[in-house]
Amino acid sequence: MDPDKCCITRFPAPVLARPAKPIDQITVDIRRLAGRMIDIMLETKGVGLAGPQAGVDLQIFVVSIDGTRENAKVYINPEISPSGPLEENDEGCLSLPGIYTKIKRHKKCTVTATDLDGNRFTQQSEGLLARAFQHEYDHLQGMLIKDRMGRVAAIAHRKRLKELENEYKKNKS
Repeated sequence: MDPDKCCITRFPAPVLARPAKPIDQITVDIRRLAGRMIDIMLETKGVGLAGPQAGVDLQIFVVSIDGTRENAKVYINPEISPSGPLEENDEGCLSLPGIYTKIKRHKKCTVTATDLDGNRFTQQSEGLLARAFQHEYDHLQGMLIKDRMGRVAAIAHRKRLKELENEYKKNKS
């Protein structure tokens, strides 16, 4: 893994479709990866980015709801506990550019993770932050918003998904 080579990974890259591996040790490379992921998230105006979206199959994500470096936080080997009622809201994904769809998520979420200093911590959230935690955690499980959208949305977005598949094939050859 070379953090400097990390960039946005788009559907249908295989790394996006499989569960990510736990991080055993927080090394210099993991710290560099976290920094690079924050850079990518901010450059692309995202509010979160998971390891698989940076092309790395590791259980790590970064989140900054206000899009600032100062408020960016790193979550390693996260576990989440969604709670509260389900709420439907529009969601997009940096790995599925051009697709925005209604996704049901819990209004609240608790995340327990490890920080870059190796400390476990727990954070309560609601609203957009809770949605971001659930979205990024999905990536660590090999799930994308396309896997959560309803049938009508899937039909509405099938042309764009096909375009992304064709772009991916073209770039691989």
